[in-house]
Amino acid sequence: MNTYARLPVAFTHGQGTLLFDEAGQQYLDALSGIAVSTLGHNHPKLVAAISRQAAKVLHTSNIYRIPLQEELAARIADISGMDEVFFCNSGLEANEAAIKLARFYGHKKKNVDLPSIIVMEHAFHGRSLATLSATANRKTQAGFEPLVSGFVRVPFGDIDAVRQIASRSRDVVAVMLEVLQGEGGVLTADDEYLRTLRALCDEHGWLLICDEVQCGTGRTGKWFGWQHSGAKPDIMTLAKGLASGVPIGACAVSGPAAGLFQPGNHGSTFGGNPLACAAALTTLDVITSENLMDNARHIGETLRAGFAKALEGVDGVTDIRGRGLMIGIELGRPCGELVTRALEAGLLINVTSGNVIRLLPALIFSESDAKALIEGLAPLIRDFLSQ
Repeated sequence: MNTYARLPVAFTHGQGTLLFDEAGQQYLDALSGIAVSTLGHNHPKLVAAISRQAAKVLHTSNIYRIPLQEELAARIADISGMDEVFFCNSGLEANEAAIKLARFYGHKKKNVDLPSIIVMEHAFHGRSLATLSATANRKTQAGFEPLVSGFVRVPFGDIDAVRQIASRSRDVVAVMLEVLQGEGGVLTADDEYLRTLRALCDEHGWLLICDEVQCGTGRTGKWFGWQHSGAKPDIMTLAKGLASGVPIGACAVSGPAAGLFQPGNHGSTFGGNPLACAAALTTLDVITSENLMDNARHIGETLRAGFAKALEGVDGVTDIRGRGLMIGIELGRPCGELVTRALEAGLLINVTSGNVIRLLPALIFSESDAKALIEGLAPLIRDFLSQ
């Protein structure tokens, strides 16, 4: 189906932070498959782990025990402090599980007839009917009405708006947000805002749901974005970079959200199969052994400082922001054409929200990679804004 406006390039192979097309042209990958290829391309430990598992068994189904899935759940619980993990195949499915769980909680624990979830402006949680309804992008919603009810939207970062809803609604059972909004323009939730939100959820008996699909798995310099504030959620969703390119999603829960789902309440055919779990376990191992969270913090700071210097005084550069290796360069006008210009210059980038250049390099991005990206992209931005 004609669902993608694809760029005119096809990649045949990759190595580290580089991709190569059919003509042998080299590209510096500053997108990593939209925050998916955590370890870059062709990482030897990941290739070996996938090969070993492929030679054993790929899939058995969740009718039976899957020891690798149990090991991965324990690892996620250990680094997050969560109690239980449900595995699926994508961020959309992880968020769908979180929404179902919040509604289930509302009916079981709070005796609410119409459980509602507070969601944020600029949010993006997926493209199923439920996650699309939680998303705040009219362009992606258009044509798919009627949307799913049960969502109350507030401005991102506005704690008073949440308090106002708390004072007048008895149906709210949860608050759902991305700690760092990716599709919304690389917007970061203030740490104090998150801590206050956590306190409000505790006060009113709401679940706090953190969508870590794009910003999780070490990308911000910590395992999960919420860890910068210490505002631990009741439900946390993961996907994208968790298995460095092998499809996997996870919905982790703790506290009042734990122990709710029982056999028959939810499920997934492919979720948490041996191949995906082997890739995810290896990804977590390599992030730890190669100190990639420290690298994400350091290279992220290098990139933001480097772009700030290279674009200093350039009229039309509105903001340079982000955390770790999740960076947004906001311009004063739509800049989608920069994606093609960058491609022609051998750089892979993305533009989101129309006017925000989004950079999501692999966690193995080096100082030389950062230098090459700044030296290659900054002149394109200056030239674009001068026209």
